[in-house]
Amino acid sequence: MKRIPLIIAVTLLAACGKEQAKRVEIRPVRVISVQHAPSGDTISLTGQIQAKDQANLAFRIGGRLQERNVTVGDPVTPGQIVAKIEPQDYQNALRSAEADLASAQAVLANAQNIERRQSELLSRGFAARAQYDQAEQQLKTAQSQVETAQARLQNAKDNLTYTELKSDVAGSVTAKGAEPGEVVAAGRMVLQVARQGGRDAVFNVPSQLIRQRYKDPEVTVTLSDDPAVVATGHVREVAPQADAATGTYVVKVGLDNPPDIMRLGATIIGQIRIESGPVIQLPGTALTQSEGKPAVWVVDPAKKTVSLLPVVVDHYDTSSVIVVDGLRDGDIVVTAGVQALRPGQEVRLLETDAAVQK
Repeated sequence: MKRIPLIIAVTLLAACGKEQAKRVEIRPVRVISVQHAPSGDTISLTGQIQAKDQANLAFRIGGRLQERNVTVGDPVTPGQIVAKIEPQDYQNALRSAEADLASAQAVLANAQNIERRQSELLSRGFAARAQYDQAEQQLKTAQSQVETAQARLQNAKDNLTYTELKSDVAGSVTAKGAEPGEVVAAGRMVLQVARQGGRDAVFNVPSQLIRQRYKDPEVTVTLSDDPAVVATGHVREVAPQADAATGTYVVKVGLDNPPDIMRLGATIIGQIRIESGPVIQLPGTALTQSEGKPAVWVVDPAKKTVSLLPVVVDHYDTSSVIVVDGLRDGDIVVTAGVQALRPGQEVRLLETDAAVQK
């Protein structure tokens, strides 16, 4: 008879234990109600202000640089003499060409007289045809020599004028390539001039950004040391080939009415905003895995149970996950306690917040 109370007590304790275990299964979880919203990324790169157009000024002939009248930072105007090379050799060449022309003209005058006399004698029958033909040939040769001497004289005159280097553009000197006393070859850059007018923001852009096709995004440019100085522009030129050393592409952004304080050579920061389609942004703590793929726990609002739902992740931010497929507006997603859940488990919602949007 004493065993009956003991059995009853054990049975009651077991029932209490089962009821307590059943209560433990209702897990408290934090959740959010998700909504799609437009998304976008901001890309920032450091660059430099450069002239939209630059001209390299160089001599057409070689020689010893006698003087350079301007230096970096100086303004220049069209027709202004900016440098000279020593003219003595070209002056001598000019005098020699003048003497050669005078000599050729004297020969021509003599050949003309001979041809005239032979023509008269031939018409009277006092000279043979062969003699006239020879005189005519000498005249043609003399005429050719005069034309050659005239061309050489003109070339000598041109070369003498080329000893003065004149700017053919208006702008400012940005670089110099030779100093007085140096012997410069024809075509060697002596001065580099930034033309007046447009300015570019120039960036070295990684190849992965070049591969993406952006539809003429507006670029916002600010001075690196003064973010309050702002200008906008659009991409006008992309280098067709990557730099061999850095693997980046030079991209030039034409600026629209940049402020004067954005001087040539200034360091700048360029930003573009890349908009994408509607996405859902979740806290990083909401993400788990199902068969090795990203998934989240979704709460059935009627039954208060959870189920594991696969999702497609576009990318990850520092503290959030951008989901592009798998969820619908209004879905309730568990954001904390995901590791302790199992399919069909009953949960207790601690709070429901709107999904954090960009």
